Amino acid sequence: MNPLATIESVHATAGPDFCNDPRMLAPAMTERVDLGGGAFLLRSPEPLQPYVRCIGEWLEHWARTTPEALAFAEPDETGAWQGLSWRALRQRTGRLAQALLDLPLPADKPIVVLSDNSLDHLVLLLAGMHIGRTVCTVSSAYCRLAGNDFSRIHGILQTLDPALVYASDAAVYGPPLLDAGISAMAVFSRGAAGHPGALALAQLEDTAETPAVMQAFASITPDTHAKYLLTSGSTGQPKVVINTHRMLCANQQQLAQTLRFLDHEKPVLLDWLPWSHTFGGNHNTNLVLRSGGTMYLDDGRPLPRAIDRTLKHLQSVQPTIYFNVPRGYEMMLPALEADLALARRFLERLRMVFYAGAGMPVSTWKRLQALAEKVRSEPLWLTTSWGSTETAPAVTFPTWRLNGPGVIGLPLPGVALKFVPNGGKLEMRVKGDNIFPGYRNNPQATTAAFDEEGYYCIGDAGYLHDDADPTQGVVFNGRVAEDFKLTSGTWVSVGTLRVKVVSALAPWAQDVVITGHDRSDIGVLVFLSEAARQLPTAELAGHVSAGLRALKAEGGGSSQTPTRALLLPDAPSAAAGEITDKGYVNQRAVLARRAADVEALYATPADARVIQP
Repeated sequence: MNPLATIESVHATAGPDFCNDPRMLAPAMTERVDLGGGAFLLRSPEPLQPYVRCIGEWLEHWARTTPEALAFAEPDETGAWQGLSWRALRQRTGRLAQALLDLPLPADKPIVVLSDNSLDHLVLLLAGMHIGRTVCTVSSAYCRLAGNDFSRIHGILQTLDPALVYASDAAVYGPPLLDAGISAMAVFSRGAAGHPGALALAQLEDTAETPAVMQAFASITPDTHAKYLLTSGSTGQPKVVINTHRMLCANQQQLAQTLRFLDHEKPVLLDWLPWSHTFGGNHNTNLVLRSGGTMYLDDGRPLPRAIDRTLKHLQSVQPTIYFNVPRGYEMMLPALEADLALARRFLERLRMVFYAGAGMPVSTWKRLQALAEKVRSEPLWLTTSWGSTETAPAVTFPTWRLNGPGVIGLPLPGVALKFVPNGGKLEMRVKGDNIFPGYRNNPQATTAAFDEEGYYCIGDAGYLHDDADPTQGVVFNGRVAEDFKLTSGTWVSVGTLRVKVVSALAPWAQDVVITGHDRSDIGVLVFLSEAARQLPTAELAGHVSAGLRALKAEGGGSSQTPTRALLLPDAPSAAAGEITDKGYVNQRAVLARRAADVEALYATPADARVIQP
């Protein structure tokens, strides 16, 4: 059976019954198995269907069946789109794959990419995977640290021990490679002549493909390592996660059986999410590769000024699926609310608006839905998913209209989701073809990652939205490792409380960090929004105080009621690890870097900067 044979080249218009059409979305269905002691298991009654052997099968298929269709495009310096058809993408991949085979590269060492998403970056990744070489994209932020402190990227490179390192521009990414303590070959798209011993990517691509490429392609097995990805480090030091071809291909089949419209329509994406993370690099990019769709590489970011590039691209690209992190939507909303013509252009063709990477505040959800009501005749399907770098990444997905954020859906076909009582919560553990085999060169961490039944211990907690009806989905209940106890013994769920506080302080809080470990009450460090920075200090303090009073009035008890807040004068620092490439705040890093601010929150006598209800 050919898992790709049913995909058609069709664009349909979203209708009001989209979420209730079983041809478009899988119905909400799950089986519950009680395991005793409060533990239970959820799994889909739909079996996982056959999936392709390796990533390159998708590229080979579309290069044969839709060779002239646009596959990927990027903006040039003028903002005009420069694209590759499926045929051209396969041709470039084959030439570069041949060049990689011709180079004296140690077979057991990966190809590492240091720079941002681009067509050159994509072709190198595909070329490596096409011949069974493992590839790894590392966050470009590590190479752009203030003060040229390259100790972090040097440590990562020494851990990865690459055979070849690629980056777009030698002027930017060359300095971090000097004195990195590795013997890798360096390749650049620009400026290779100025870096000792480096090769130009164009020089490598000027190679004729031979039968050796397809011979190497034929030797790939589902268990061949496709990628290495670094964990985000949000709850500890980054580890090197092995992603096999089986994981990645199985997960896309799981998604296709859930998002059934992907087998009838070719999606169009405008996507900025970095390929150093599983959200952009696996979930989104592989969705386009499997379905033969089109991805426009967005060079915007959810940052001041950088978001303007995303908004400009929306004038020329109308996506049918849109992926972003909550912060991205928050940054886009003011411009979209002020320009309904742009909002209509953005939203009118969308099948699905998707968020992940962090919890979405209720206030952001409501603004998106209110905007959609102004410019669309049919309801907007706003949804999410849940998973991790180790799960390829999707584990659950809600295929129905949600009333608000929180529900993360039901297990995908072929996934078993186990709930185990742990510290007053239900810890979630996962098993399936999309689960990783382990961490590279780290047997101790690998052993610790799995329980005695072989389930991956992801570290997140959840519970059923309705115990009597599991088909209403699972509610995300924070990370077990981030949660803490107050001195009263009361557990604080950091992840869920953070979203609640951001909503209560909207639009003045860009984000917050929860404090209170081993203390009697909860506090918050507040990163200010652009709107907040325009207000006089006294007026802003009044708004924050009112938000804290509103939370107290909800009567959630000490675990849900911050008693104090401190406004931080600066934004979270990406260079210091306080904010990730995906735009969410690293709670642990902020608490460590701003320990003095935490102490000020609880000082006696009270610090003048502390705001109380």
